[in-house]
Amino acid sequence: MAKRAATGALLGLALGDALGFPTEFNDVPAILAKCGPWREMNLPRPAIVTDDTQMTLALGRGLRTAMGRGSLAPKRLERPVREEFVDWYLSPENNRAPGNTCLRACSLLKEQGRAWQDASQTGSKGCGANMRVAPVGLAPGLGDDQRAGAAQLQAALTHGHPTALAASDLTAHAVHLLANGAEPTGLVGLLRSYAYDNRTRYHHQWLGDLWTRAQDPSPEHFIARGWDECLDVLARLQEAVRTVSPETDPCLATGAGWIAEEALATGLLCFLLFVDEPLTALRRAACTSGDSDSIACLTGAFAGAHLGAGAWPAEWTDRIEYRGELLALGALWDA
Repeated sequence: MAKRAATGALLGLALGDALGFPTEFNDVPAILAKCGPWREMNLPRPAIVTDDTQMTLALGRGLRTAMGRGSLAPKRLERPVREEFVDWYLSPENNRAPGNTCLRACSLLKEQGRAWQDASQTGSKGCGANMRVAPVGLAPGLGDDQRAGAAQLQAALTHGHPTALAASDLTAHAVHLLANGAEPTGLVGLLRSYAYDNRTRYHHQWLGDLWTRAQDPSPEHFIARGWDECLDVLARLQEAVRTVSPETDPCLATGAGWIAEEALATGLLCFLLFVDEPLTALRRAACTSGDSDSIACLTGAFAGAHLGAGAWPAEWTDRIEYRGELLALGALWDA
């Protein structure tokens, strides 16, 4: 991977996160009043990130530990990722307006002897599940089942709603496809096919009895609810890519991004509107009425996976928070 897709995706994720941090919770007119024309938005000084990047790094460290111990398997992944999430929860740096679902779940994961399924918030499909999943799509040498299972398990540690699981699986799959040279023009079609193929597939080995915590009659019924919501938003995305003006707020077409399937779709929309202009894509994602930092971090992960590390100017990447750790993980997976 000469383009260094993993490094590009991780840097892009953090840059989008830092660019969208000051604009989250603002509508577009307020952002324009604060930042000026959206196409000229600059990276804040200092370039501080949110819990989105912090949790991506926590997952990345846990994944690195798990893969260092042998072939990726559920128990091998769950233990170090759970420990990393709890360490994040207890860290003094966890002061970036983290999501309530992550905080609730991590406080339960902290309890020794508690099954992770009992900590999982099965009613929550917040974007915290998939804003952090990019490492699973970037780590080399995983089979399709390992990638899907790992993406869903890392989501389920906090967000156990079936849509959070499906959206995380799709996000990791999109990152993987782009890193491996898939054409962006065909990406939404590939994701829709993947969703149809997996619609009733419950990963028992990875998820255990998680489905019994919801009110579904079967595991297949449980997971299909999630894939169906993702298929709905992917259909909206396919239409939006053809019809939406880049000058309008992308959230109007594919949703505000507070929930997992909308964060995926709106992050992808910003990327697909500006496939060859990664900074413009980030700026568009940061100038949105919704969950701007999460939308922009996903946009940055997609753009960086597609274009590689060269997508981002040194004057931005040199001052992003956690730069050393982002580069170290990227270098490991690009090697």
